[in-house]
Amino acid sequence: MIEVKNISQSYSRQSDNETLSDINITVRENTITALVGANGAGKSTLLSVMTNLLPAKSGQVMLDGVDVRKIKTSEIAKKVAFLKQTHHLSIRITIKDLVEYGRFPHCGGRLKDADKEKVAEAITYMNLEDLVDKYLDEISGGQRQRAFIAMILAQDTPYIFLDEPLNNLDIKYSVEMMKIVGKLVSDLGKTVVVVLHDINFAAAYAGHIIAMKDGKVYKEGAPLDVITPEVLDPVFDHNFHITKHDGRPICLYYDHSMKHIHNHGDHVHMHEHPHEDSDVPHAHQKEVRSEIN
Repeated sequence: MIEVKNISQSYSRQSDNETLSDINITVRENTITALVGANGAGKSTLLSVMTNLLPAKSGQVMLDGVDVRKIKTSEIAKKVAFLKQTHHLSIRITIKDLVEYGRFPHCGGRLKDADKEKVAEAITYMNLEDLVDKYLDEISGGQRQRAFIAMILAQDTPYIFLDEPLNNLDIKYSVEMMKIVGKLVSDLGKTVVVVLHDINFAAAYAGHIIAMKDGKVYKEGAPLDVITPEVLDPVFDHNFHITKHDGRPICLYYDHSMKHIHNHGDHVHMHEHPHEDSDVPHAHQKEVRSEIN
Protein backbone atom coordinates (compact mmCIF):
# COMPACT_ATOMS: atom_id res chain seq x y z
CA MET A 1 0.00 0.00 0.00
CA ILE A 2 1.13 3.53 -0.77
CA GLU A 3 -0.11 6.31 1.49
CA VAL A 4 0.57 10.00 1.07
CA LYS A 5 0.19 11.93 4.31
CA ASN A 6 0.17 15.73 4.54
CA ILE A 7 2.70 16.10 1.74
CA SER A 8 3.84 19.59 0.79
CA GLN A 9 6.56 20.53 -1.68
CA SER A 10 8.11 23.74 -2.99
CA TYR A 11 10.91 24.68 -5.37
CA SER A 12 13.14 25.31 -2.36
CA ARG A 13 12.76 24.68 1.37
CA GLN A 14 12.84 28.43 1.96
CA SER A 15 10.11 29.16 -0.57
CA ASP A 16 6.50 29.80 0.47
CA ASN A 17 5.33 29.09 -3.09
CA GLU A 18 4.25 25.46 -2.75
CA THR A 19 3.96 23.17 -5.75
CA LEU A 20 2.16 20.63 -3.56
CA SER A 21 0.11 21.55 -0.52
CA ASP A 22 -1.20 19.18 2.16
CA ILE A 23 -1.73 16.16 -0.12
CA ASN A 24 -3.45 13.17 1.47
CA ILE A 25 -4.24 10.15 -0.70
CA THR A 26 -4.12 6.37 -0.55
CA VAL A 27 -3.30 4.59 -3.80
CA ARG A 28 -5.97 2.02 -4.66
CA GLU A 29 -4.59 -1.48 -5.04
CA ASN A 30 -4.95 -3.44 -8.29
CA THR A 31 -6.52 -0.63 -10.25
CA ILE A 32 -5.61 2.32 -12.47
CA THR A 33 -5.52 5.65 -10.67
CA ALA A 34 -5.39 8.61 -13.06
CA LEU A 35 -4.07 12.02 -12.07
CA VAL A 36 -5.70 14.81 -14.08
CA GLY A 37 -5.43 18.57 -13.97
CA ALA A 38 -4.12 21.57 -15.84
CA ASN A 39 -0.44 22.14 -16.54
CA GLY A 40 1.35 23.07 -13.34
CA ALA A 41 -1.24 21.40 -11.09
CA GLY A 42 1.49 19.26 -9.49
CA LYS A 43 0.72 15.86 -11.02
CA SER A 44 4.26 14.95 -12.12
CA THR A 45 5.74 16.47 -8.96
CA LEU A 46 3.49 14.24 -6.87
CA LEU A 47 4.76 11.11 -8.66
CA SER A 48 8.36 12.16 -8.03
CA VAL A 49 7.67 12.78 -4.34
CA MET A 50 5.89 9.44 -3.98
CA THR A 51 8.99 7.63 -5.23
CA ASN A 52 11.33 9.87 -3.17
CA LEU A 53 13.08 11.06 -6.34
CA LEU A 54 12.08 14.48 -5.06
CA PRO A 55 12.13 14.59 -1.24
CA ALA A 56 9.04 16.21 0.25
CA LYS A 57 9.26 19.51 2.11
CA SER A 58 6.97 18.09 4.78
CA GLY A 59 4.75 15.07 5.35
CA GLN A 60 5.27 11.38 4.69
CA VAL A 61 4.96 8.84 1.90
CA MET A 62 4.47 5.35 3.28
CA LEU A 63 5.37 2.37 1.08
CA ASP A 64 4.00 -0.82 2.58
CA GLY A 65 4.02 0.82 5.99
CA VAL A 66 7.55 2.27 5.81
CA ASP A 67 8.52 5.90 5.21
CA VAL A 68 10.17 6.03 1.76
CA ARG A 69 12.91 8.27 3.17
CA LYS A 70 14.06 5.30 5.23
CA ILE A 71 14.17 2.92 2.26
CA LYS A 72 17.20 2.62 -0.02
CA THR A 73 16.64 3.79 -3.57
CA SER A 74 17.53 0.34 -4.88
CA GLU A 75 14.85 -1.21 -2.65
CA ILE A 76 12.21 1.30 -3.73
CA ALA A 77 13.03 0.37 -7.34
CA LYS A 78 12.12 -3.24 -6.55
CA LYS A 79 8.63 -2.14 -5.57
CA VAL A 80 7.88 0.90 -7.72
CA ALA A 81 8.68 1.31 -11.43
CA PHE A 82 8.51 4.91 -12.65
CA LEU A 83 8.38 5.77 -16.35
CA LYS A 84 8.84 9.50 -16.85
CA GLN A 85 7.32 11.45 -19.71
CA THR A 86 10.72 12.14 -21.27
CA HIS A 87 13.38 9.50 -21.82
CA HIS A 88 16.89 10.89 -22.06
CA LEU A 89 19.31 8.22 -23.29
CA SER A 90 22.81 9.33 -24.15
CA ILE A 91 23.72 6.00 -25.74
CA ARG A 92 22.33 4.13 -28.73
CA ILE A 93 20.85 0.84 -27.55
CA THR A 94 18.67 -1.96 -28.86
CA ILE A 95 15.24 -2.82 -27.50
CA LYS A 96 16.68 -5.90 -25.81
CA ASP A 97 19.34 -3.80 -24.08
CA LEU A 98 16.68 -1.36 -22.89
CA VAL A 99 14.45 -4.07 -21.46
CA GLU A 100 17.44 -5.59 -19.66
CA TYR A 101 17.92 -2.29 -17.83
CA GLY A 102 14.70 -3.08 -16.02
CA ARG A 103 16.46 -5.84 -14.12
CA PHE A 104 19.21 -3.53 -12.79
CA PRO A 105 17.66 -3.08 -9.30
CA HIS A 106 17.63 -6.86 -8.92
CA CYS A 107 20.99 -7.87 -10.37
CA GLY A 108 23.12 -4.72 -10.62
CA GLY A 109 23.68 -5.27 -14.34
CA ARG A 110 24.83 -8.89 -14.05
CA LEU A 111 21.89 -10.84 -15.44
CA LYS A 112 21.31 -14.33 -14.14
CA ASP A 113 19.03 -16.91 -15.69
CA ALA A 114 16.06 -15.68 -13.66
CA ASP A 115 16.67 -12.10 -14.89
CA LYS A 116 16.95 -13.22 -18.51
CA GLU A 117 13.66 -15.07 -18.10
CA LYS A 118 11.93 -11.89 -16.85
CA VAL A 119 13.34 -9.96 -19.81
CA ALA A 120 12.09 -12.57 -22.27
CA GLU A 121 8.65 -12.58 -20.65
CA ALA A 122 8.39 -8.80 -20.89
CA ILE A 123 9.45 -8.76 -24.54
CA THR A 124 6.90 -11.46 -25.38
CA TYR A 125 4.11 -9.79 -23.42
CA MET A 126 4.65 -6.54 -25.33
CA ASN A 127 4.90 -8.36 -28.71
CA LEU A 128 8.41 -7.09 -29.39
CA GLU A 129 10.07 -10.37 -30.41
CA ASP A 130 10.62 -9.22 -34.00
CA LEU A 131 12.16 -5.92 -32.88
CA VAL A 132 14.58 -6.96 -30.13
CA ASP A 133 17.68 -6.23 -32.23
CA LYS A 134 16.36 -2.90 -33.53
CA TYR A 135 17.78 0.32 -32.13
CA LEU A 136 15.36 2.70 -30.44
CA ASP A 137 15.91 5.36 -33.10
CA GLU A 138 14.89 2.86 -35.80
CA ILE A 139 11.34 2.24 -34.58
CA SER A 140 8.13 4.25 -34.37
CA GLY A 141 7.01 6.26 -31.38
CA GLY A 142 4.36 3.70 -30.48
CA GLN A 143 6.85 0.83 -30.67
CA ARG A 144 9.33 2.82 -28.61
CA GLN A 145 6.77 3.40 -25.87
CA ARG A 146 5.97 -0.33 -25.84
CA ALA A 147 9.68 -0.99 -25.39
CA PHE A 148 9.80 1.28 -22.33
CA ILE A 149 6.73 -0.45 -20.90
CA ALA A 150 8.53 -3.76 -21.44
CA MET A 151 11.47 -2.37 -19.48
CA ILE A 152 9.31 -1.57 -16.44
CA LEU A 153 7.57 -4.95 -16.81
CA ALA A 154 10.99 -6.60 -16.57
CA GLN A 155 11.55 -4.58 -13.40
CA ASP A 156 8.69 -6.69 -12.00
CA THR A 157 7.30 -4.30 -9.39
CA PRO A 158 3.81 -4.35 -7.84
CA TYR A 159 3.46 -0.59 -8.41
CA ILE A 160 3.86 1.18 -11.75
CA PHE A 161 3.92 4.96 -12.16
CA LEU A 162 3.49 6.39 -15.66
CA ASP A 163 3.95 10.10 -16.33
CA GLU A 164 2.03 11.03 -19.48
CA PRO A 165 2.61 7.75 -21.36
CA LEU A 166 0.43 8.99 -24.25
CA ASN A 167 2.69 11.97 -24.92
CA ASN A 168 3.35 12.33 -28.68
CA LEU A 169 1.27 9.26 -29.55
CA ASP A 170 -1.53 9.37 -32.12
CA ILE A 171 -5.01 8.03 -31.40
CA LYS A 172 -4.27 4.47 -32.52
CA TYR A 173 -1.19 4.08 -30.34
CA SER A 174 -2.79 5.96 -27.44
CA VAL A 175 -5.69 3.50 -27.37
CA GLU A 176 -3.27 0.59 -27.72
CA MET A 177 -1.18 1.93 -24.84
CA MET A 178 -4.16 2.36 -22.51
CA LYS A 179 -5.35 -1.17 -23.33
CA ILE A 180 -1.91 -2.42 -22.36
CA VAL A 181 -2.03 -0.44 -19.10
CA GLY A 182 -5.43 -1.98 -18.39
CA LYS A 183 -4.03 -5.47 -18.93
CA LEU A 184 -1.19 -4.76 -16.51
CA VAL A 185 -3.90 -4.55 -13.87
CA SER A 186 -6.31 -7.24 -15.06
CA ASP A 187 -3.73 -9.83 -16.21
CA LEU A 188 -0.76 -9.17 -13.95
CA GLY A 189 -2.37 -7.67 -10.85
CA LYS A 190 -0.35 -4.45 -10.99
CA THR A 191 -1.29 -1.20 -9.29
CA VAL A 192 -0.92 1.68 -11.75
CA VAL A 193 -0.81 5.44 -11.17
CA VAL A 194 -0.83 7.40 -14.41
CA VAL A 195 -0.76 11.09 -15.31
CA LEU A 196 -3.10 11.79 -18.21
CA HIS A 197 -3.94 14.98 -20.09
CA ASP A 198 -6.82 13.45 -22.02
CA ILE A 199 -9.73 13.32 -19.61
CA ASN A 200 -11.68 10.86 -21.75
CA PHE A 201 -8.89 8.29 -21.55
CA ALA A 202 -8.94 8.69 -17.77
CA ALA A 203 -12.72 8.28 -17.72
CA ALA A 204 -12.58 5.21 -19.99
CA TYR A 205 -9.77 3.26 -18.34
CA ALA A 206 -9.25 4.44 -14.75
CA GLY A 207 -11.03 2.98 -11.76
CA HIS A 208 -10.09 5.96 -9.61
CA ILE A 209 -9.40 9.56 -10.64
CA ILE A 210 -7.64 12.31 -8.69
CA ALA A 211 -8.26 15.83 -10.00
CA MET A 212 -5.59 18.33 -8.97
CA LYS A 213 -5.55 22.13 -9.00
CA ASP A 214 -2.80 24.47 -7.82
CA GLY A 215 -0.88 21.73 -6.04
CA LYS A 216 -3.88 20.40 -4.14
CA VAL A 217 -6.30 17.51 -4.50
CA TYR A 218 -9.52 19.14 -5.65
CA LYS A 219 -11.57 15.95 -5.87
CA GLU A 220 -10.99 12.20 -6.02
CA GLY A 221 -13.25 9.25 -6.62
CA ALA A 222 -14.78 7.04 -9.28
CA PRO A 223 -15.02 8.47 -12.84
CA LEU A 224 -18.71 9.31 -12.44
CA ASP A 225 -17.89 11.31 -9.30
CA VAL A 226 -14.99 13.28 -10.77
CA ILE A 227 -15.86 13.68 -14.46
CA THR A 228 -18.55 16.28 -13.84
CA PRO A 229 -18.84 19.97 -14.76
CA GLU A 230 -18.86 20.84 -11.05
CA VAL A 231 -15.35 19.38 -10.71
CA LEU A 232 -13.77 19.88 -14.11
CA ASP A 233 -14.90 23.45 -14.80
CA PRO A 234 -12.90 24.97 -11.92
CA VAL A 235 -10.01 22.48 -12.26
CA PHE A 236 -9.39 23.36 -15.92
CA ASP A 237 -10.99 26.81 -16.04
CA HIS A 238 -13.19 25.67 -18.91
CA ASN A 239 -16.89 24.95 -19.35
CA PHE A 240 -17.36 21.22 -19.88
CA HIS A 241 -20.32 19.32 -21.23
CA ILE A 242 -20.55 15.72 -20.06
CA THR A 243 -22.46 12.85 -21.63
CA LYS A 244 -22.26 9.08 -21.08
CA HIS A 245 -21.46 5.99 -23.11
CA ASP A 246 -21.72 2.45 -21.71
CA GLY A 247 -22.02 3.93 -18.24
CA ARG A 248 -18.81 5.95 -18.53
CA PRO A 249 -18.71 9.76 -18.64
CA ILE A 250 -17.42 11.48 -21.77
CA CYS A 251 -16.27 15.09 -22.00
CA LEU A 252 -17.36 17.25 -24.90
CA TYR A 253 -14.81 20.00 -25.32
CA TYR A 254 -16.62 22.26 -27.77
CA ASP A 255 -18.08 25.58 -26.68
CA HIS A 256 -21.87 25.97 -26.97
CA SER A 257 -21.45 29.70 -27.53
CA MET A 258 -19.70 29.11 -30.86
CA LYS A 259 -21.76 29.49 -33.97
CA HIS A 260 -22.69 26.26 -35.66
CA ILE A 261 -20.77 25.48 -38.83
CA HIS A 262 -22.09 23.38 -41.70
CA ASN A 263 -20.21 22.38 -44.77
CA HIS A 264 -22.20 22.52 -47.99
CA GLY A 265 -20.04 21.53 -50.92
CA ASP A 266 -17.09 23.91 -51.06
CA HIS A 267 -18.83 26.58 -48.95
CA VAL A 268 -18.96 27.03 -45.20
CA HIS A 269 -22.15 28.55 -43.72
CA MET A 270 -22.38 29.77 -40.14
CA HIS A 271 -25.71 29.80 -38.30
CA GLU A 272 -26.57 31.86 -35.25
CA HIS A 273 -28.66 29.02 -33.80
CA PRO A 274 -26.72 25.76 -33.40
CA HIS A 275 -29.67 23.42 -33.89
CA GLU A 276 -31.23 25.04 -36.94
CA ASP A 277 -30.65 23.15 -40.21
CA SER A 278 -29.17 20.36 -38.10
CA ASP A 279 -29.01 16.79 -39.35
CA VAL A 280 -30.63 15.82 -36.03
CA PRO A 281 -34.43 15.50 -36.45
CA HIS A 282 -36.38 18.19 -34.57
CA ALA A 283 -38.11 15.52 -32.49
CA HIS A 284 -34.75 14.47 -31.04
CA GLN A 285 -33.10 17.86 -30.57
CA LYS A 286 -34.45 18.30 -27.05
CA GLU A 287 -33.07 14.84 -26.16
CA VAL A 288 -29.65 15.78 -27.53
CA ARG A 289 -29.58 19.06 -25.59
CA SER A 290 -30.73 17.28 -22.44
CA GLU A 291 -28.06 14.55 -22.80
CA ILE A 292 -25.27 17.07 -23.39
CA ASN A 293 -26.30 19.31 -20.53
